[in-house]
Amino acid sequence: MSTIVEAIDLRKTYMLGKVPVEALRGINFRVEAGDFVSILGPSGSGKSTLLNLVGALDKPTSGTLRVGGVDVSKLNDNGLSNLRLKIGFVFQFFNLIPRLSAKANVELAMSVADMSMAERSKRAAGLLNAVGLKDRMYHKPSELSGGQQQRVAIARALANKPKFLLLDEPTGNVDSKTAAEVIALIHKINKENSVSIIMVTHDQKLAREARRTVQMVDGEIESDMVN
Repeated sequence: MSTIVEAIDLRKTYMLGKVPVEALRGINFRVEAGDFVSILGPSGSGKSTLLNLVGALDKPTSGTLRVGGVDVSKLNDNGLSNLRLKIGFVFQFFNLIPRLSAKANVELAMSVADMSMAERSKRAAGLLNAVGLKDRMYHKPSELSGGQQQRVAIARALANKPKFLLLDEPTGNVDSKTAAEVIALIHKINKENSVSIIMVTHDQKLAREARRTVQMVDGEIESDMVN
């Protein structure tokens, strides 16, 4: 089994004015291909900082972080951009473009890929069908429920066939019934497509849906347990 993410003594320090703030204090963990890991912790625990580093949205202050075998700390801005194309992001706030249909939102994610318009159209339709939106693909976000918008966001995240998905509070903006449907969809993607999933949350119940839970406190990993 190949390793998708590996962190070794990973540290991130921000400057708050002239005061250094240690957001991550020597993180060590691995995520294997096909794994489903939740990162659980309260606000300020460092979980969002870790997500940003794994997602190549930021670079570590020190330590080693390999994502898909690539050392993030050694990448320039162009290298970080290229790495992000291999990662699927799903955020709490869906970040869909209001004036575009669901299908066009998914197609837009493939605009940087070496694909013809016909290929993009076919893949977008297939992904929306896979997440249960076959009959809603030409609706704009304002015409969709919160759960349907999150499904579009998941389809968009899968558009470029990523090695893994990063989920940031994926059910934080939907009701409990819809949250259960979104989690069922995430499980399906993990099992059927062998897509590795890293999910950040402060919700203990949601964290238990993953195979492993990494508990973070004050920038450190307090525990790493199989659920």
